[in-house]
Amino acid sequence: MPFIPHTPDDLTAMLRRIGVGSIEALFDEIPAELLAAPLEGVPPALCEMEIGRLMAQRSRQDGQPLCFLGAGAYEHHIPAAVWQLASRGELYSAYTPYQAEASQGTLQLLYEFQSMMTALMAMEVSNASLYDGASALAEAVLMAVRANRGRTHRVLLPCTLHPAYRRVVRSLTEPQGIELVELPYDPRGGHIDPESLDDLSGGDFAALVVPQPNFFGVLEEADALTDWAHRQGMLVIAAVNPIAKALLVPPGECGSGGADIACGEGQPLGIPLSSGGPYFGFLCCKAALVRQLPGRLVGRTLDLDGNPGFTLTLQAREQHIRRSKATSNICTNQGLMVTAATIHLALLGSEGLARVAAACQGNTRRLSERLCTIPGVEPLFDRPVLHEQALRLPAPIPEVLRSLAAHNILGGYDLGLEYPELAGAVLVCATEMRTEEDLASYHDKLARIIATRTQPKCPVQPKI
Repeated sequence: MPFIPHTPDDLTAMLRRIGVGSIEALFDEIPAELLAAPLEGVPPALCEMEIGRLMAQRSRQDGQPLCFLGAGAYEHHIPAAVWQLASRGELYSAYTPYQAEASQGTLQLLYEFQSMMTALMAMEVSNASLYDGASALAEAVLMAVRANRGRTHRVLLPCTLHPAYRRVVRSLTEPQGIELVELPYDPRGGHIDPESLDDLSGGDFAALVVPQPNFFGVLEEADALTDWAHRQGMLVIAAVNPIAKALLVPPGECGSGGADIACGEGQPLGIPLSSGGPYFGFLCCKAALVRQLPGRLVGRTLDLDGNPGFTLTLQAREQHIRRSKATSNICTNQGLMVTAATIHLALLGSEGLARVAAACQGNTRRLSERLCTIPGVEPLFDRPVLHEQALRLPAPIPEVLRSLAAHNILGGYDLGLEYPELAGAVLVCATEMRTEEDLASYHDKLARIIATRTQPKCPVQPKI
């Protein structure tokens, strides 16, 4: 709780100093009819001790459930140093550097972030981030269409992509005349079968989006898909989980030529779940596409005395040029989130990221193996997965998840919400935060819930 030191006498003295009779007088330009009415039913003021107790009670009502829910936002361990440093005053209020004279500290931090992301993605260029992973993918689609120089406005978008991402991409691109052609997934593997794309060979498309891993946690045939798209003259957009890239082949090395654009959600890099945000999106590309990249780029140079310095090198947004010429009118830099992500990446390094990814993979595998010992529980797809897995349950998913929540367990994501054909399946995730005791607790609770809902009911005996 913040400490507010100003007493009523302090406020009176400050108002007297500036020649104003009341705080209300500071807002006298607002028409009376626009002012909100006084709040009704507000209880009397509480002292600091009482309000602290009340807030603690209410926060405990949320509980601290065991989280086996992923589906795009993940509970990872965040070293204490990350937000201890990111919350410092000189960093906590940092926002978008629009001016070339932005502080060297801010510019250097963004330069380090860009350098780390290009290394992680094996790409040549990174911007200074966007709102979130979904809008980053939308910007990547717009980039691909612009790079295509108007020859086609059609893009292949797999159904294995995060449903929220698909909605955001559609919202931002369809008004600009871009047609999104959805690719179905193989019902056995939960992936895009490269052989199923033969009917699309020779089609007029600007780009193919390749999620890795996809929404189901399934690993796509990224190499084969990348090479197929390039043979058709398309650009390849890789939508990836940054933690997974510590183990998997990075986008820039997929296939024989690598993806052209890589994007995704940065939340796994030191950002807490926070009830859904704020998060940030990252966007990287090959150098040949740098002029199509939205946002800002920070570069490193030397001054006249030979000292290193940092400066904005490219920022083609609407603040600087005509709106119709801007590469993006929505992009921003989530400065605080990028600060935390940069510190997080620097602390973990490549080895630390790989260990986190391996721990997530191991925990998800062990969780799946445990749960599949329960009669009726089985994997939904037959392909390798990373980080999370879809399971079929022998009981209604909404009821099971409600029962698990009553036991203080977030049991996963109901796939039937977005994929009606997958009703009866749940997407589970186990990050490095889950212990063997956590996995055992989930198994035991789920086993009892399923047994209760699947055992035959005893017939009612007639009274004699």
